Formats: sequence, structure tokens, C-alpha cells
Amino acid sequence: MRADQKTKKPIYFGWYVCAATVFVAFVTTGARSSFGIFIIPLEEEFGWSRFMLSLAVGTGFLVNGLTQPFVGRLFDRFSGRTVIMAGLVVAGLATASLSLTFNYLYLFFVFGILLSVAMSGANITITMSLLSKWFHRKRSTVLGINVAGASLGGLVLVPFGMFLLQATSWRVTWLALGLMILLLALPMVHFFIRNDPADMGLQPDGDTPDSSHEDTSSRQRGPLEVEEWAHSFRSWPMWQISGAYTVCGITTGMISAHFVPYAIGQGLSGTLAATVFGVMMALNVLGGLGAGFLGDKLGRKNLLAGVYALRGLAFILLLVLPGATGIWIFAILAGFSWIASVPLTNSLTADVYGLRALATISGITFLCHQVGSFVSILAAGLLFDITGSYTLPFAIGGALLFPAALSAFSVQERTYSARYQTPLPTAAAGD
Repeated sequence: MRADQKTKKPIYFGWYVCAATVFVAFVTTGARSSFGIFIIPLEEEFGWSRFMLSLAVGTGFLVNGLTQPFVGRLFDRFSGRTVIMAGLVVAGLATASLSLTFNYLYLFFVFGILLSVAMSGANITITMSLLSKWFHRKRSTVLGINVAGASLGGLVLVPFGMFLLQATSWRVTWLALGLMILLLALPMVHFFIRNDPADMGLQPDGDTPDSSHEDTSSRQRGPLEVEEWAHSFRSWPMWQISGAYTVCGITTGMISAHFVPYAIGQGLSGTLAATVFGVMMALNVLGGLGAGFLGDKLGRKNLLAGVYALRGLAFILLLVLPGATGIWIFAILAGFSWIASVPLTNSLTADVYGLRALATISGITFLCHQVGSFVSILAAGLLFDITGSYTLPFAIGGALLFPAALSAFSVQERTYSARYQTPLPTAAAGD
């Protein structure tokens, strides 16, 4: 009996933390990604132009990015769990209050400002910084699982939102999405998220202090590891990663806001357009998980470059093959490559610059991502109003992905990543 008891190892609490962050990503990202289904109903009820709605969405992306480094700073200095819970409370109330929209300024403030600030405290940039403390050897894999939750949100909640919108109204739909955040995600964080394994007397990855299989190379300091976030800008990888991530934001932002209206304009019904978007999110799950797993096995930067190149190919085929054929092919290729960039970018950042200021540094790269989203969402809406087509903005976004792939590929990962540093001899080894 004692031998059996000794072989039974309790589930590492980090996996509960991971499950909670996945659910947070599922609910928050799913609710935010649903804005596209509201564009046409809001146009019809209030007479707002596509550019006006794009301005509200784009401002939300920008505000989310601008506030992320400051929220990341709070995470690095104080309690990440408190930051996440506060963000969820405000995000849930703001989402539900969108059901009361009565004029454009109200929509602009609640979605573009209030909700976007709140999302900075509960988005995957923050939760990935948290998970990086709980997992070292399996970091990229776990971050891939985390971002898969965001994709699942798009897969489930966007089609669900469209179904609910058509069955009831857009006001009821916003209220339902807000209540999901408050009644489901918030309790998960309260019960299952903790700031650091050391707070519970645990080691990263569930290792024991004297574990013989401890991966010391993953804990070895890299040559560019920093104590202060500002020092990261003194080296090239920060600029290379952030530049590529800006283009990532340009392409995912315009698709997030404009894909459903584009598909409807190509002759698809609203339900089918939302379904295609959901399929794209489903493939995001596979892309995120696959990228995370392969990133731990093969390295980050080459895979990241491939992700950007594949997404660029998807944009080309979308424009060359108009109609349902191009839309479905785009959904497949973009689905595998959309969210896959996130775990690779964040794990590469952690490997190069360490964990000490990770939330702040990741917040800055995320700011670059969101600035790209802001510009592209507005530009796509404006160009649609002028030309009646999304061809030009989609062509520009797709073309930029190939320089982004080159930027990621040029990162000298083996030189700067802690994963490839030679472990220093330990005292125990010397004995």
C-alpha cells in the first residue's frame, strides 16, 4: 500500500492555473471577437457608417495596447491574480452595458475605452506572463494551450452570438456575453489562479527541489536577460520581435473586425459567415497547440517566420480566389497561422529577456501589435467606404507579412535565448 501511495503523484497545481487561464481567454476573447456580428445590425438601427464602427473597434485595440505596458508593470510589481480579477469585473460590466447603447459616443466610450482598458488586465499577454512562472521546460506548450482558449472563444462564442442575435436581439446578446464573464470566468480566477508556484511551496513544472531531471538550461540566464524593461530596447531582438508583431496586429485586427462583413459582401449568409469565422477559430486551436508543442521541440523563431509566411499566402489566395472558395481556403490557412504567432512570440521573449520584467516587455510588444490593429481596422473601414471593397487593405496587409517573416527569421535565437546557453556547474555537481 505504501509503495502504491508513493507512486501516486498529485496533479501539479500549475495545470489548474493553466485551465483557469484557458477559460478566461475563452470567455473574454470570444466576447470581444464577437463585435463583427454587431456591425451590420448597428448600421441598420443607427445609420452609422462602416468607418465610424471601425473607429470604435480600432480605438479599442489601440487603448488596449497603450494600457498593456502599464498593466504589465502592475503585474510585475504586485499581484497578477488581483490584476486579472479586477480586469474581469470591469470587462464583464462593460460588455453587459453595451446592451444599453443609444448613441455613438456611448458605444465609443464603453467599447473603445472602458472595455479595452479592462481587457488589458485579463488578456492572454497577462495570463501568459503568469504561466511562464509556473512552467519552464514546457513553457511554449503551455502558452499554446492558453492561446487555444482564445481561439475556442471565437469558435464557440461568435457563432453562438450570431445565433442569439438572430433569435433575440443584439442587446440581449451583449448582455449574455457580459454575464458569462462575470458569472463564469471570475469565479474560476478566484479559486484556481495563484501568482507563483513558490507561494505554494512548489517548483516550476511540478519538479521537486532535488529533482534529477530538472532542466537547468531553461533556468540559465541568457546574455540579454534584463532586470528593467527599458534595457530590452538596447538589443536587436526586441525590435525584430516587436516589428513582426506589429504586422501580426495589422492582419489579425482587420480580419477580426471585417471578416464577417467581407464574407457577407461576397454572398455568404450571416450565419454561414459566422460559421466560417468559427471554423477559422477552431483551426486556431490546432495552430496554437501545434506551434506551442513544436516551439518547445524545434525552437521558436524559424517556426514563427513560417507562421507569418503561411498567413501571407492565405491573403494572396483570398484575393485571387474571390467568393466562397477563397473565403474557405483563407479560413483554413489563416486559422492555422493566426494565433500560432502568440505563444511563439511570448515564449521567445521570455527566453531572451527573462521573467523579471516579462509582463511589461510583453505589454510593449503587445502595444505594437495593437497599434497595427488600430491602423488597419480604421484603414480597412475607410477604404471600404471609399471603394466599396476590402481588396486594397487586404492586399496591403498580406504583403506586409513577408517582411514580418524575414524579421522573425533573422532573430539570433541560439545566441541570445536562455534555452541554448551552457549550464553553469552547480555546487552539487562540484561535490
